[in-house]
Amino acid sequence: MEFAQRLEPLRSNVFADMDQAKARARQAGREIIDLSLGSSDLPTQPHVIDAIAQSLPDPTTHGYLLFQATLPFRQAAASWYTEKFGVPVDPETEVLPLIGSQEGTAHLPLALLNPGDFALLQDPGYPSHAGGVYLASGQIYPMPLRAENDFLPVFAEIPAPVLAQSKMMVLSYPHNPTTAIASLEFFQSAVAFCQQHHLVLVHDFPYCDLVFPTAAGETVASLAPSVLQADPEKTVSIEFFTMSKSYNMGGFRVGYAIGNAELIRALRQVKAAIDFNQYRGILHGAIAALTGTQAGVQLAVDTFRERRDAFVKALHAIGWEVPIPHATMYIWAQLPDRWAQDSVGFCRQLVEQTGVAVSPGAGFGKSGEGYVRFALVHAPAILETAVARMQPFF
Repeated sequence: MEFAQRLEPLRSNVFADMDQAKARARQAGREIIDLSLGSSDLPTQPHVIDAIAQSLPDPTTHGYLLFQATLPFRQAAASWYTEKFGVPVDPETEVLPLIGSQEGTAHLPLALLNPGDFALLQDPGYPSHAGGVYLASGQIYPMPLRAENDFLPVFAEIPAPVLAQSKMMVLSYPHNPTTAIASLEFFQSAVAFCQQHHLVLVHDFPYCDLVFPTAAGETVASLAPSVLQADPEKTVSIEFFTMSKSYNMGGFRVGYAIGNAELIRALRQVKAAIDFNQYRGILHGAIAALTGTQAGVQLAVDTFRERRDAFVKALHAIGWEVPIPHATMYIWAQLPDRWAQDSVGFCRQLVEQTGVAVSPGAGFGKSGEGYVRFALVHAPAILETAVARMQPFF
């Protein structure tokens, strides 16, 4: 049986390899502490669950949900964005509901790229960004993210011939996996660069709330600005938000795109050919999350800050010096020299010998080699147990 060539780049997946390593560790009797998946273990807030539960007996919620019927959710999303970032948003033309932001970032290349066109992606970066480009038969130019540049891309390094064939740039800050943040000034430079070179600027924004101000004058807004603050006229930009991180709704698969009306319309055309929308009751829950009390968001921030502090302290105690991140639910840790070129081997042996599962940096791109990512998805006591298990191996 022959398959499309576009599947070839998707055949290799280090995370599938890590799943096999976890399975072998379980078979050997290891108790797994899984720090490899960025899926929040915190519960969805009760008022969100109640809104969904109240929808279930209503038969009018049981049918297909088409775009026009999503207007209440789009209005809630637009109001939330305007209140949070000060950017006016038209819910009719500038918002599109999504089955998680990954649907949007993976499908948008189908609307933008012709075969052979380039997309400029962060390296390391979130794997679905590359997957969408491959499925659109596009080419990827990886923009290296280096510690010496605060894990920000250097636009001047992009070759002119690549720029001439490029249609889109994808950014994501606060960044998974490096935990880096970007300033409004950086986004302004990115917008200007994309305007100059006729690029669409795509910003994946799942961690906008999981930010930890520390210094005087730091705020969530200053550490995690929206790209639309740098492009308030939405000339070239589209941003993706998910309810998975701020509101612990990963399993409900709900998010949205917001930005340039032409881009929203194009993505809507792709979406219409592939699916409808999720269950109406889920959107009722998402509306409740966006418009109701935000105490659950602050609880999530406080929880991940506590976990970050406990885990970093434990790592420092065994001699593994890692920076303290300002955002996200991860720790991005540089490996010792002997593992600098084999993050997959490190992670495979670590889980098989200790039961602690982490993500190899190479799984996020070539420039991620030499690092591992820890997801802070357990209570501090379990995180400290994980470090204790790692100490002899480390």
